[in-house]
Amino acid sequence: MKLRFIPLALLAALGGCTTVGTDYAGPPATPQADKFARADAANTPAEGKALAQWWTAFNDPQLDALVQRALDANPNLALTAARLRQARASLHTEQANGRPKGGATALAAHAHLPSSGGEDSVLPSSLNLYSVGFDATWEVDLFGGQRRATEAAGAAAEAAEARLADAQLSLVAEVAQAYVNLRSTQAQLALSQAAIERQQRALELAQRRAQAGTASELDLARLQGQLESTRSQAEPLEAQLDAYRDELAMLVGQAPGALDAELAQATSSAATVPLPPAAVTVGDPAALLRRRPDIRAAERTLAQRQAQIGQAQAARFPKLSLMGLIGIGGTRVSDLTHLDDFAAIAAPQLSWNFLDFGRISANIEQSEGARDEAEAQYRVTVLGALRDAEDALSRFRQQRTTVATIARAKASADRAASLTTARQRAGTANMIDVLDAERQQLGAEQNLAQAQAALTGDFIALQKALGLGWKGSL
Repeated sequence: MKLRFIPLALLAALGGCTTVGTDYAGPPATPQADKFARADAANTPAEGKALAQWWTAFNDPQLDALVQRALDANPNLALTAARLRQARASLHTEQANGRPKGGATALAAHAHLPSSGGEDSVLPSSLNLYSVGFDATWEVDLFGGQRRATEAAGAAAEAAEARLADAQLSLVAEVAQAYVNLRSTQAQLALSQAAIERQQRALELAQRRAQAGTASELDLARLQGQLESTRSQAEPLEAQLDAYRDELAMLVGQAPGALDAELAQATSSAATVPLPPAAVTVGDPAALLRRRPDIRAAERTLAQRQAQIGQAQAARFPKLSLMGLIGIGGTRVSDLTHLDDFAAIAAPQLSWNFLDFGRISANIEQSEGARDEAEAQYRVTVLGALRDAEDALSRFRQQRTTVATIARAKASADRAASLTTARQRAGTANMIDVLDAERQQLGAEQNLAQAQAALTGDFIALQKALGLGWKGSL
């Protein structure tokens, strides 16, 4: 038996003729200037190409290695990557849903029938049935509901990819900041230990002088008090170092304590705080909007919500499904070899859910609300990104000035300590004067180390705000 239906090519053309819903026309316009208002032309030129792997500007091989290890093994990054794979798999599922579905069946059955005609009945009391067949179904996408579902899944996968890039950006900034905190604390500890050694020598000298009758008990008490004060300031730094080492170990996917030997302060240079370059390229707000992965994720989410409106609207219209079956068989196993004797069935099915009591309208309204929410979230994300960049530029610019001021204060403290030491040798200043000058010198050195670390931290925050630090930054 052969049945003739509309050719599949014609049906495929029919299925692609109409797509309900509004096509996505891009994100809404957002207010932005031609250049950053807080950019300092002297220190942060707007021209030039930004450095995607900005941490390499520190010229610190250990930091470079830690960043790469974190990108390779951080568990939070692996979590985001797993979500991306799920989103891509959902896209593949939707793409497959738009294609025909087919399967194969085989049947072997034995039936015992009750006797209804007595001894003269010609009907058999038992029956064997054997068949092999193939079946297929295809829902023709007449109004584009499946195409909108595939479009939404594709946008969701791209949003997941952008969120992975955002996680990379945040991870790199966390590693760099933790490393800077570690080096800054090591530098402060090194300064405190050097001061303790100097004060210990001064106390021992004063004790010998007191034994000789040339130093008073008051001098000894002051020296002892200064030494203990410096020790009390240095002791908490050790705990801070452990915390920063543990943080870095966690960021690279290691257990706490795994990096202690690697990050130990072996030399004085190891405690140097990495400093940002003299000039930093920041680009313009338009480049920022192209680079920031969180903006890209918000824009792709908006595209997903727009497509889902069309997907919901398609439920208003009829659905056409094509079903087909072809098979061979009979009451004997040998009948399976009769390829010219087959059964074929083809049946179109039209269904229309016109009595839904407002369910479809409610789904459409819900989808439109989700689209409006995504559009508002996109605007919030863009404005937040612009504010992050402007604030980071302002802090970075101000911190440069602060570092220069503190550097001048340190130079003055160094000169004052040197002059006081010379006066002591000349007999016009006592040990207490020298100790006080060295205390001020130590404070100035510590203030400068902290200010330099804050400057580097502001540089890191600026690079993060600019959307740099992930594999597709530029």
